[in-house]
Amino acid sequence: MSRPGGDRTATGSRDEADRSSILAELSRSNADTLMATLGIEFSRIGNGFLEATMPVEPRHHQPMGILHGGATAALAESVGSMASAVELAASGRHAVGIELAINHVASVRSGVLTARAEPAHLGRSTHLWQIRIADQDRKLIALAKITLIVLAGKDG
Repeated sequence: MSRPGGDRTATGSRDEADRSSILAELSRSNADTLMATLGIEFSRIGNGFLEATMPVEPRHHQPMGILHGGATAALAESVGSMASAVELAASGRHAVGIELAINHVASVRSGVLTARAEPAHLGRSTHLWQIRIADQDRKLIALAKITLIVLAGKDG
């Protein structure tokens, strides 16, 4: 997969056409992946953040009828990992997750979640992203952090 983003960083200035192009490429990269299965869609990119949404439907539930924590974790890892992909687009490097920590603070049965990844550290060898996951009313559902190792080459 080519890495979207051109020669600017995720925290750099982008015009609307550039942002739209990156979001379109991220969406294309979701085909036939867990992200497509869960309905995760990248929705916004801006100075210092990437956002993705995921519906909450019965297919996302655990047996008690509430959102499965694994689905929330998949949303967090997806948006954090892709934020690093955008960040590294022009560098000839790629990142893979080495740790994901998530705190689930509220349950949800339906609606749409938005995950917003913001960088806490963008180093030469590691990236650390904080991901805030909220419902459609902006109520905090989960708070996550993902650490990624930065490796040489475009593909893992």
